[in-house]
Amino acid sequence: MALHAVNPTTGKEIERFDEFAWKQTDARLTTAAEAFKDWRLTSFAERVDHMRTLAELLRRNKREYGKIMTLEMGKPITEAMAESEKCAWACDFYAEKAEALLADEEVPTDAKLSLVRHEPLGPILAVMPWNFPFWQVFRFVAPSFMAGNVGLLKHASNVPRCAISIQEIIEEAGFPRGTFNTLLVGSRQVERIVRDSRIRAVTLTGSEKAGASVAAVAGSEVKKTVMELGGSDPFIVLKDADLEKAADVGAQARCINTGQSCIAAKRFIVEKAVSKEFISLFVEAMRSLRVGDPLKEDTQVGPVARADLRDELVRQVSASVSKGARVDLGGKPARGPGFFFEPTVLSGVRKGMPAYDEEVFGPVAGVITVPGESDAIKVANDTRYGLGASIWTENLEKAIRLVSEVEAGMVFVNGLVKSDPRLPFGGVKSSGYGRELGMPGIREFVNAKTVWIGA
Repeated sequence: MALHAVNPTTGKEIERFDEFAWKQTDARLTTAAEAFKDWRLTSFAERVDHMRTLAELLRRNKREYGKIMTLEMGKPITEAMAESEKCAWACDFYAEKAEALLADEEVPTDAKLSLVRHEPLGPILAVMPWNFPFWQVFRFVAPSFMAGNVGLLKHASNVPRCAISIQEIIEEAGFPRGTFNTLLVGSRQVERIVRDSRIRAVTLTGSEKAGASVAAVAGSEVKKTVMELGGSDPFIVLKDADLEKAADVGAQARCINTGQSCIAAKRFIVEKAVSKEFISLFVEAMRSLRVGDPLKEDTQVGPVARADLRDELVRQVSASVSKGARVDLGGKPARGPGFFFEPTVLSGVRKGMPAYDEEVFGPVAGVITVPGESDAIKVANDTRYGLGASIWTENLEKAIRLVSEVEAGMVFVNGLVKSDPRLPFGGVKSSGYGRELGMPGIREFVNAKTVWIGA
């Protein structure tokens, strides 16, 4: 079997790699287990040195790494370079904060001294997606390495060069051999890897189906997991919102990474009193986005990553329209080579349509008009997902109250939902469990060890 890298801009294969036989995978598992024995004993100062070097490499070579991302999955080059810089930010954040975040915590008890110590678990398997092929990996790597763990990466099969490049960067930064291993494997080997006794925990970002499958296997082996899965994020526009700003940011929130983000705004829920005006502004904001070759720096929307993803958008839009949705903009694949889909706005969206019920992974926005504020919250929560949400209102007192009513792991007021190394990232319901980033992220894969010392 082979892993194929296909350029989404042209639809043509650019590279292929032979999939690892189990013998190769087994060797890397052994290397990781051996590396952990030494890495777990390194000082924070030593880890910081390597992490700072890693951040420097990511910034210095952002154009090179950005081009690799763009060629393999179609991300606009300016976003790809920004992704490399964001990875560097995460490395710097944990280099600075890890020691404090993992410091022993003294707890008053009847002992002479009692405390909680945070110790690494061991080799962690990361099953990662293609949509943010560097960022998804580094937001795992930075906290896990600083906590003393080592990592093995099973990356998405359509971004093999990204996977290989990440291992090369980490090794160039001076991390000891075996601290990070890329496994060029397809989905068939994942269960065997998860069950292997050398793997101590698993983190997965991907589809709900993939997460449920991996979590079930890990659970049967009593192994810790963190799951960041799908999302159908609501973008709630209330009648007292700054409509012009909401429309402009909404277009960005829907089409960042060509709409292929779990936390992209997907369902635009608008109060009836302002829906006509908002839709008009939103359509113009979506229309103004520049679609084209993602290697050009003025491109804002590139192709979707694969032909099957484009075809799924066709199905979702067609089915929604057949059930009564109106196409206000776009609605079909762009002509020519590659996997392009027009920025699209559907209005009149309601329950029973794919644009309402499903996660739409591409530059397609569904607008749902509701009578009032309480209806907006009801519709926002009417999904099996609960990753992010955005609320637009000029009344901050109201916003604070509504934040508590939205079922999501993250709620942003008057802004697009985004990840930040300083803040925990994750969802509820079918969007997964556990947290990445922030203090909770670095503590997901540690043993909170109780230490009790008597007189």
